[in-house]
Amino acid sequence: MSTPEQRPRDAVDAVVEAWAQVRPDLDTAGMEVFGRVFRLARAMGDRMEEAYGTYGISRGEFDVLATLRRGGEPYTLSPRALSAALMLTTGGMTGRLDKLERAGLLRRSPDPHDRRGLQVTLTEAGLRLIDAAAGAGLAAQTEALSALDGDRSAQLAGLLRELLVATER
Repeated sequence: MSTPEQRPRDAVDAVVEAWAQVRPDLDTAGMEVFGRVFRLARAMGDRMEEAYGTYGISRGEFDVLATLRRGGEPYTLSPRALSAALMLTTGGMTGRLDKLERAGLLRRSPDPHDRRGLQVTLTEAGLRLIDAAAGAGLAAQTEALSALDGDRSAQLAGLLRELLVATER
């Protein structure tokens, strides 16, 4: 294990040190974790946007297609179920569905079980695109995780899971 003097420094280290100079009474342990989590989320969000952009879709559009794909055949959900799964308003979902439908990646059709309802289904083109985009996104994540060996990556995933579960209670 490296000593603090041997560890690489990041922007959070500078922020924590600055706070220590002006407010040595503050406990910055949370900042050391969440500052890095926020910065990592932003950096990886940019990488994911780039990976999906090569397929002509945004991260939000990827999420819609991926949610349909993960549901298995026939790759169909209601707009309401998609909105709930992605924690989006129906208005926000409508914009994404409109764009993806225009691109031929999904289709909306009447729900055969509810005359007032719609269902959203991946098209063959949407299925091919989401499978390729998911592979590209996972490759970008794997590349980023290559900074850690497998054991440390698994340890980090476990620690983050514990923290997330505790925080979402």
